Amino acid sequence: MIVLIVLAGNLPEQMTSAQAYQSGNQDNVVFAAPGYIPTPSPFQPLPPTPSEPLPTTSSQLLPTTPSQLLPTTPSQLLPTTSTYLVAYAPFISRDIPPTPIPTEPPPPPAQEVQEEVQFTSDEGRSWSDYPGPSIWPDMQAPAPVGILSHPEDQINILLLGSDQRPNDGGFRTDTIQLLTINPSEGTVKVTSFPRDLYVYIPGFTMQRINTAFGWGGFDALADTMEYNFGVKPEYYLLVNFSSFKDGIDSLGGITVDIGRDFCDHMDNFDVFCVSENSSYWMDGRIALWYVRARYSTSDIDRGRRQQEVIEAAFNQLVSMNGLARAPELYDIYKQNVTTNIDFNLLTDLLPVALHLAESREIGNYSIGKGQVYDWINYSGAMVLVPIREPVLEVMRQVISEP
Repeated sequence: MIVLIVLAGNLPEQMTSAQAYQSGNQDNVVFAAPGYIPTPSPFQPLPPTPSEPLPTTSSQLLPTTPSQLLPTTPSQLLPTTSTYLVAYAPFISRDIPPTPIPTEPPPPPAQEVQEEVQFTSDEGRSWSDYPGPSIWPDMQAPAPVGILSHPEDQINILLLGSDQRPNDGGFRTDTIQLLTINPSEGTVKVTSFPRDLYVYIPGFTMQRINTAFGWGGFDALADTMEYNFGVKPEYYLLVNFSSFKDGIDSLGGITVDIGRDFCDHMDNFDVFCVSENSSYWMDGRIALWYVRARYSTSDIDRGRRQQEVIEAAFNQLVSMNGLARAPELYDIYKQNVTTNIDFNLLTDLLPVALHLAESREIGNYSIGKGQVYDWINYSGAMVLVPIREPVLEVMRQVISEP
């Protein structure tokens, strides 16, 4: 369900060592002192010592003995730069134009100016900005959060997995992951929202967050996110069990980095286990089990496993050259998902995805144990009630850049 984020690009061409050498400063040409006489001799004279007078005649310039023709000591074989330029200056061709010596060091290359990220301001909200409940709630609804400050170019996408089955008209979104993309910063964050969060759904009542989409579609869920968490997603992508399995299988399976030991019931198996700190290959059936099972763990832990599968699917997409196959893959997945994301949006996100393909750095967050408390609702079901301040602390880390 995450393979809709596809991108391509070209890395800047690297300079070769030869090019780097050619782009450097050229050696300065030093002219002979007055009185020096050029000679066509192919031999190079030995550097004079401080005790020797400078040569003044052509006979002094020409070597006359074998010891003068072939240097015999390391110091003669490898003269220093300054000695070489002074002694061999008469043999430098006059056809080479002199290189001017700069009087001031060249200015440093201009630094690329990065535009400052523009942030919105916090936007307050009141009860009057939202419809009242159509069913009287069983607990007092909290006041609305409003819209938290965030980068102006930020994009928020809800990744949703439904429990809809064949010939079943109703469904709940048991997987809710918020994908937050900041193009100007090149950052990507994924935040997990447990399905049992007990929140106010504007126009409906206090109820589990996974019922909002089934009750009023994406608009109702987006309003619920704004009211309770301070962010209103603009886009969504919804898959059911069947399309999720087909999507994973179409990638050839995925390799998931397992964060914790996990054992749970799966189909005809009594218990199926995966081990912490291992890499486990999964086809669509196993991946679906991994993101859904929770008999032995909590809904919060299930959100963590869902994020592992999201990253594994993206890694597999990159490894199969999926970024270059964006139009082809988009047409395939468009037939298997419900979404308001068009291909133009995906192309706009190419630079971010290219950076992500190189760094594989995704920030993972969740509304978890430190931000909720257990409560039993009117029907006797255990739910998770958000605690306002800890929730806002997490959301500001997700929505607002430090």
